[in-house]
Amino acid sequence: LQYITTVRNIATMPADTSAHRTLGVKRYHPSVRAGTSRAAQTEAAPAAANPAMTQQASAAHALATAPLAVALVGMPGSGKSTVGRHLARQLNLPFIDSDVELERQLGVSIREFFDTHGEEAFRQREADVIDQMTDQLAQTGGVLATGGGAVLRGENREALHQRCHVFYLRATAEDLYRRLRHDRQRPLLQVADPQRRLRELYRQRDPLYRQVAHYTVETPRPSVSGLLQMILMQLELAGLVDPGHVPPAV
Repeated sequence: LQYITTVRNIATMPADTSAHRTLGVKRYHPSVRAGTSRAAQTEAAPAAANPAMTQQASAAHALATAPLAVALVGMPGSGKSTVGRHLARQLNLPFIDSDVELERQLGVSIREFFDTHGEEAFRQREADVIDQMTDQLAQTGGVLATGGGAVLRGENREALHQRCHVFYLRATAEDLYRRLRHDRQRPLLQVADPQRRLRELYRQRDPLYRQVAHYTVETPRPSVSGLLQMILMQLELAGLVDPGHVPPAV
């Protein structure tokens, strides 16, 4: 598959873009981490001169030195679960799909719970799971794929942003419709005009995804291997994995 992927690191991209280089898909070990990420270094200097930034710098340092926790956010159909599963395998980290964990705790499918109890009850249960999973990942490391609406609640955005390195897999409503037009399992898309519904959801959620994300990956025509390379490249550039200890690509 041909693909066009562009990454914009909105929190930690170094000013010198010449530092970018092509990254092959490699297998990383989660215990191999640089001492301090570029994100933490970047935040530390301004904080010393501006006390108001101390708390922000402290949070950035804590995230940079904690076990590697990555969260994927984005619209339904953007590839979070598929990419997350492959990324976890590549990093030798546990993988958690928040929707799968949510269904396990609910004892029924998301669609069934949605139909029976409504969206508000569902979002509360989802928030509980996001809090549990991000707290777990902050302590042990791992990769988390979130549900498309997980960013709707402020407490979810805060937990994700503070406890994980968040990647937004961004695709347009038109691209998503091509992927999901035959889907019958997603409750919010079981409407007369799912393409219009996707446009509405995109307009509502895109600013929230951008707000919570540290990185944005454009995914108009996704290739799993290509997306993995872009994500791994960003993690390496951020100093979250020591490239000197990375084995050659297989």
